[in-house]
Amino acid sequence: MADFFSAYFSIILVVITLVTGIVWCLDKFHLAPKRQQKAISAQESAKALSGAELTPEALATITEPSGLVDTAVQVFPVIAFVLVLRSFLYEPFQIPSGSMMPTLLDGDFILVNKFTYGLRDPVKRHKFIENNLPEHGDVVVFKYPEDPRVDYIKRVIGLPGDRVIYRNKSLYIKPACKDSDSKCPEFIPVKQTFVGNYVGPDAEEGMQEFESLMLGKTHQILNDSHVTPRVERYAFQAGTARDEFVVPENSYFVMGDNRDNSLDGRFWGFVPEENLVGEAVAIWMSFDFDRDADSILPRWVPTGIRFDRLGAIN
Repeated sequence: MADFFSAYFSIILVVITLVTGIVWCLDKFHLAPKRQQKAISAQESAKALSGAELTPEALATITEPSGLVDTAVQVFPVIAFVLVLRSFLYEPFQIPSGSMMPTLLDGDFILVNKFTYGLRDPVKRHKFIENNLPEHGDVVVFKYPEDPRVDYIKRVIGLPGDRVIYRNKSLYIKPACKDSDSKCPEFIPVKQTFVGNYVGPDAEEGMQEFESLMLGKTHQILNDSHVTPRVERYAFQAGTARDEFVVPENSYFVMGDNRDNSLDGRFWGFVPEENLVGEAVAIWMSFDFDRDADSILPRWVPTGIRFDRLGAIN
């Protein structure tokens, strides 16, 4: 039930906004004036019969809308604001796994900028305003190509036309050759500087942290010394080596920062441009769930707030 609600939340929000908006308009332009006219008629009748005016309480009873109408009128501005904010500006997401460690952790709550890559309608996701396109190193939220009802978050490694090699846990990128280039670039190795054994939240034995310098942008990644590359499971692409990927037009190649614990483009291919939701820009809340195995509290109950994690995402 939770998965269903999450997948169709945008549609549900649009329907609620539409229904309450119709009731709001109906009340403002028809029902409210009708109640007001009824109150005026009642006041005139009271004067004619007894010479006395109706009390303010009696007038309020006549002009008061029904409970259903009043609820819709009160809710509509709030729902409409949430719809506009969530659909076109910023949308909150929760990180449900460790595939983007150490950049993002299970329990992080992030804000996704929906305007960065253009605006889409919240139902059919048709783009009606063009804006920027993803760049190397962007952390993006997108609709999982194999099940668009599911939102994924990964880092952009390859742009349209790029050639990407992931070999022996090292990255090599050959940027797309532009028509204006007099000479096409060669493969550029992504420099990975060993930081040490990872000792941060959710650390496991064998996790090693590296600082990755990818085309001028720096971010942290993890490799698991106990896991060997699963090249045999990589997505097959005709005309390339099994560990090489040529990014198609209007598509992107993405990977998780937790390289050996991420189901990403290496295994299922590329993210079509129309699947992009937005760029992850900030962590606005982060909960810790570290507790002993014999704790009587459920796993989903936080044990603390990680204030040091709040801020911009690199």
